[in-house]
Amino acid sequence: MASSIARNRHWTRPWTFLNGAKTWVVGAALVLLFAHCQSEKEVYLFSSFKEPADAGLRLLYSEDGYHWTRLDSTFLTPQVGDSKLMRDPSIVRGPDGTFHLVWTTGWRGDLGFGYAHSKDLIHWSDQEFIDVMAYDTSTVNVWAPELFYDDEQERYITIWASTIPYRFERGIEDEKNNHRMYYTTTKDFTSFSPAKLFLDPGFSVIDAVIVKRAADDYALVLKDNTRPNRNLKMAFADDPLGPYEGVTEPFTGNFIEGPTTVKLGDEWLIYYDVYQEKIYGAMKTKDFETFTDVTDQIDVPEGHKHGTIFKASAEILEGLKKEAARKTGQ
Repeated sequence: MASSIARNRHWTRPWTFLNGAKTWVVGAALVLLFAHCQSEKEVYLFSSFKEPADAGLRLLYSEDGYHWTRLDSTFLTPQVGDSKLMRDPSIVRGPDGTFHLVWTTGWRGDLGFGYAHSKDLIHWSDQEFIDVMAYDTSTVNVWAPELFYDDEQERYITIWASTIPYRFERGIEDEKNNHRMYYTTTKDFTSFSPAKLFLDPGFSVIDAVIVKRAADDYALVLKDNTRPNRNLKMAFADDPLGPYEGVTEPFTGNFIEGPTTVKLGDEWLIYYDVYQEKIYGAMKTKDFETFTDVTDQIDVPEGHKHGTIFKASAEILEGLKKEAARKTGQ
């Protein structure tokens, strides 16, 4: 047996099983294969911002979707909108690998949202201001634009919250804080469909997130923004544009905002900002109908706020780490 092992040992050492050019070719092929495997490996990224929201795009990363590490840098400084803020950054990776980013540009007055795209999250296109609500100048705000890629129609849907005074029953809310959800669609981020009403659940609503559970089966995570609730609820539809029905009772406590979702195996995590406590919480679910609180199992660095979780290659992450180190001189 020993002689057999010795006789075949060279088969376990691909760098030396042949001499000369063939050895180099095989070794190079293995290096390329390793590099390909590394580029195919994916990690989770979490877009975010820090108050006062003027520094720009921040990113966290995770390999398991539970434990997050900050990248100590910003990756895009906001340049559009009256206040030039970047709040609520939402990123979606398109089928061609391009990352598309939208964000809130200001608290009041701006009638649109910011947009830019990138292949590596480092080098970005020129920023644009998409004035989706310019058709009604009484609009108070455009908050928390959220991107969703509709793979069945091969289009991008952006939803956001706006207040148009005296348009809807306001309940106990002020006329200038009585939000409803609106949407626009695009295939190329050059031309956009006219803004239309996306959701009127009968109360002030913001921070909605579309989730595809299966073909013709969509869930909507939404924030009931009426006082004193400020909590998360669900609604359901057979099309990403709705109509969404069956608004549920809240599945979180009060004073919650900025939900985002990530699928891990056959389960989903819903992350959200518990803003009065200045921490992140999370719920685990398989069906968006029953939930388990897993806040004690997650780790999100302090100070990071409202963004979205998305996937990127390990190669992209390595580039981000190098860029962060370059900017901070580490």
